[in-house]
Amino acid sequence: MTAAYPDTLLFIDGQWRPGAGGRSIAVTDPASGAVIGQLAHAERADLDAALAAAARGFRVWSATGAFDRYRIMRRAAELLRERADAIAAIMTREQGKPLAEARGETMAAADVIDWFAEEGRRAYGQIIPARMPGVTQMAIKLPVGPVAAFTPWNFPINQVVRKLSGALAAGCSIIVKAPEETPASPAELIRAFADAGVPAGVVNLVYGVPAEISEYLIAHPVIRKISFTGSTPVGKHLAALAGQHMKRATMELGGHAPVIICEDADIARAAQTMAGSKLRNAGQVCVSPTRFLVQGAAFEPFLGDFSAALSRARVGNGFDEGVQMGPLGNDRRVAALQGLVADAVEQGARLVIGGERIGNSGNFFAPTVLADVPLAARIMHEEPFGPIAVVNRFDTLDEAITEANRLPFGLASYAFTRSAETMQRLGLEIDAGMTTINHLGLALPEVPFGGVRESGYGTEGGSEAIEAYLVTKFITQLPG
Repeated sequence: MTAAYPDTLLFIDGQWRPGAGGRSIAVTDPASGAVIGQLAHAERADLDAALAAAARGFRVWSATGAFDRYRIMRRAAELLRERADAIAAIMTREQGKPLAEARGETMAAADVIDWFAEEGRRAYGQIIPARMPGVTQMAIKLPVGPVAAFTPWNFPINQVVRKLSGALAAGCSIIVKAPEETPASPAELIRAFADAGVPAGVVNLVYGVPAEISEYLIAHPVIRKISFTGSTPVGKHLAALAGQHMKRATMELGGHAPVIICEDADIARAAQTMAGSKLRNAGQVCVSPTRFLVQGAAFEPFLGDFSAALSRARVGNGFDEGVQMGPLGNDRRVAALQGLVADAVEQGARLVIGGERIGNSGNFFAPTVLADVPLAARIMHEEPFGPIAVVNRFDTLDEAITEANRLPFGLASYAFTRSAETMQRLGLEIDAGMTTINHLGLALPEVPFGGVRESGYGTEGGSEAIEAYLVTKFITQLPG
């Protein structure tokens, strides 16, 4: 089965248009390597047009009542759900994930829009008791201004929708720099908002050379807030650039998620749950479980069950029936994973399953388990961003927590135990922005989503997420 794939244009000031210079970028299918479409390439003139449109759009949208913004956003969510099957087919074609995962991402995005639409109606201020008679003291919430958002290819809609929805709910306009590898599905998300009635200029979409676009937009005086999802090195660079211009920034960066499996855990359940999580999007997930730390007698049972579950997974084209894992996003990931596996084995690790490319076409890589991996191996320090899991042993809980916190990253973490005391310790002592124990409970619209340390700062979920797009203004007045 294949799906028609559209060429993708820029969206600036309410119009779909080619780039000013007429240049385009080829889009390839990661399951075959074939070119499937073309993408409009933004020039400096296009960025200037988007900036001017965002400035005008901000004046209109920030003056639009919260309830009217809510109605338009809810309509966009409805349109996204109505178009989910068609959008999912586009996403699978350009990104590779199984069709069911692509549809799930699209439907989840609609839930995110609904959540932020509601939150925008409840961005309350305060009346502060005054010291003097007759004085009224108010703290009100105002939109920060036009936003620039930069998103990666692994979740083409999910990564855009949180930034887009947070900005619009707060009353901000936005320029989205979506991923060049997977451009058409985020364009369909933008189309849903445009068709729902978002005024021209409020939402703009550009593609091109990422570094050129980010450095121009972040430094530009029109932009007042940036949001970035991607690697830690790029995030550090963009955060530094934002700091030079005193721009607010939200950074959702890389991770290297630890998983602590205690001896008292339900081992079969832990293995099955974590195998599904590891296969998701071929492991190309910032919160993907990677460093498995298994206690004492639980080590061999967990390793056996987990490896068996991964080895049974069907890998193939995301359109094929029963496929559980699609290709990697690009051929660079294949080479990177091959290098990590070879290095780990050379350092003394045991290759349990996988470790190699599948076939001669497309970017398919076998689910891989490495056991007893020494700290000297690169994979113990570098996020693999693919379907590779490291399974090592631990004796005491202190030892496991120390290893979980060893790296400078702190995004997601996982644990399995039946002990309430151990749950309490793990929840408090693992140095990460998110810890989920005995189940998968991350990334719902209503819960915080973000990391600490080199995994970034700020949250893109839960009740705090809209705050990044608001400023608090104090007004004090005394009748004349």
